[in-house]
Amino acid sequence: MSKLKILSGPNIIKIFGKFGFLVASQRGSHVKLQRILSDNTKQILTIPNHKELDKGTVKAIYRQALRYLSESELKPYFYPTSERESPTF
Repeated sequence: MSKLKILSGPNIIKIFGKFGFLVASQRGSHVKLQRILSDNTKQILTIPNHKELDKGTVKAIYRQALRYLSESELKPYFYPTSERESPTF
């Protein structure tokens, strides 16, 4: 797999917003995102709200999000693709 994109906390929050996640709370620099499904199942992700996230942090967020979203949905936002295919924030 190719290298991860350099992302910020606000970029990642916007990405997950496109999939229906909303900001549920914030404690310090960490934002809790939540999505409630039609069967009342809660899906929660915690994102550090920093200017630039370490590659390991971005990879951990990506892996955690794979519990809720398919790799084909997420990959274009986290890994570089050709210029034409790359989604915007």
